[in-house]
Amino acid sequence: MSEQAYHKLAQILVDHSSKVGPGDRVAIETTTNAQGLVREIYQLVLQRGGYPHILLNLPEQEKILFEYANDEQLTFTPSFQKLVTEQFEVYIRVRADLDPRLLSDVPGSKQALRQKGMALVRNTMLQRGATNALRWVLSQIPTEGYATEAGMSMDEYSDFAFSACHADENTPDPVAYWENIRKQQLKMIESIEGHNQVRLKGANVDLSLSIKGRKFNNSYGLHNMPDGEIYTGPVEDSASGWVKFTYPAIYQGQMVEGVELQFEKGRVISAKAKMGEQLLLAMIASDEGSHYLGEFAIGTNYEINRFTRNILFDEKLGGTFHVALGAGYPETGSRNTSTIHWDMICDMRHDSEIQVDGVSIYRDGRFI
Repeated sequence: MSEQAYHKLAQILVDHSSKVGPGDRVAIETTTNAQGLVREIYQLVLQRGGYPHILLNLPEQEKILFEYANDEQLTFTPSFQKLVTEQFEVYIRVRADLDPRLLSDVPGSKQALRQKGMALVRNTMLQRGATNALRWVLSQIPTEGYATEAGMSMDEYSDFAFSACHADENTPDPVAYWENIRKQQLKMIESIEGHNQVRLKGANVDLSLSIKGRKFNNSYGLHNMPDGEIYTGPVEDSASGWVKFTYPAIYQGQMVEGVELQFEKGRVISAKAKMGEQLLLAMIASDEGSHYLGEFAIGTNYEINRFTRNILFDEKLGGTFHVALGAGYPETGSRNTSTIHWDMICDMRHDSEIQVDGVSIYRDGRFI
């Protein structure tokens, strides 16, 4: 893979996403096969005056954990990640899975136990992130495993991934590019924020929810890379209607296809799936908050133009919306808490629209 692409991606993560400065303690969490990008990040952090700390995992580490850990070990909160989210200024995570389906045969009950163990880390990260006390960002590098999942060759997938991040040769200044995305998406937010009722209508959805008093976040590369979405936390008891998600919902490598949810007074009252329904029901039953929506979002990255079975990319897919069951982002005004945050995506590119207080603002995958 191109060293120049890695350098540009590192620039985005260090100078744009986390804005590393003198004295910042920077955790870089990854696996052993991401050394090309991590080397670039490490060098840039030092050049910016920060103190880099590498948290290194084995590619198959989670698989080993689920195979040998007892229930108490699964619910244990990892000490180093807890320390980072509670005390550090910057947390950069880089995914580099060799086999994205490594955990596909792990029972949902065990997955739920692990999520309980990680809940403190996740919630602290979100809470400190909301006040900018912790500047965290998640990214990934291309691997053969991700390419296979997406149905592409490794070369094709690498081009796709770096293009989605705008760390490719066609983007001379990637930091400036994502700043321009901020300005574009601000106009989208102005058309929806400050209103009350949102209604999504189409062949696969008839769902209404309230955004009254809620703030939309402009997602332009601060927490995810690639990025490209606007999102909020809907009023917890407001979701009403149904949605059939057009893409599989993936959780820790396990695929749930044909998910259909029905809501009443914000709560899931019916859930079914064509494949993986047992996992779906187990995750919804995790706790009270997992029955409610923590996020409503619209994907705006049109460089991501196909489903890749990778939520970091797929939730940004231009012309879609997604909702997440479980924990919401406090900075949006969401009060929903849960041990899970599970994104599910629905295509809006054909015969669909979004209305805000009865006015159509979005039709067939584009803001009007």
